[in-house]
Amino acid sequence: MAKTDAQAVYAFAHGAGAGMNHPFMQRAAEALEARGIAAYRFNFPYMEAQKSRPDSPAVAEEAVRKAVAEAARHHPGLPILAGGKSFGGRMTSQAQAAQPMPGVRGLVFFGFPLHPPGKAGKSRADHLMSVDVPMLFLQGTRDEFAQLELLREVVDGLGERATLHLLEEGDHSFKVPKKRTGKTEADVMDELADTIQQWAKQCRIIG
Repeated sequence: MAKTDAQAVYAFAHGAGAGMNHPFMQRAAEALEARGIAAYRFNFPYMEAQKSRPDSPAVAEEAVRKAVAEAARHHPGLPILAGGKSFGGRMTSQAQAAQPMPGVRGLVFFGFPLHPPGKAGKSRADHLMSVDVPMLFLQGTRDEFAQLELLREVVDGLGERATLHLLEEGDHSFKVPKKRTGKTEADVMDELADTIQQWAKQCRIIG
């Protein structure tokens, strides 16, 4: 996408188990770019070093800050969205809660990891009360990392700042049973990207 075609840029962080070139990250970036949102993908330091254990929150949050600054440098003047897949989204939200990042107008979470599978809880979301920009939660209804009832409580508690979009039958990787839903992988990605675009318009981040 040419820089002049983009209306916003999304600093897009990967999940804990796969880097920025994972097929999901690539498909999401392409879908967003087709809708006027440039995607700036990056790797956390541990992924660059080919280590399996994620960075500490302090290191990860600093990586997010640097990526947001780079996204702004590559796309000067554009409003910035930040967030990512699972771990990447949570680290982004922690960075924004600790100290708002310049230019960031909203956060987008692809599967917010509210708790580990089988260990339901909401403490991972406590810091979201300190986030001062709109937040979009894209979540599968079968996501083992976010019990739906608890996630709804979190989103409701955040008030007008938070929007929840549920992908019916989706798991943490946004995979859905095709026979039951009739949706293909492309259909799912279109739904997610369309939702981000519409939300960004409603929040007046893009025109």
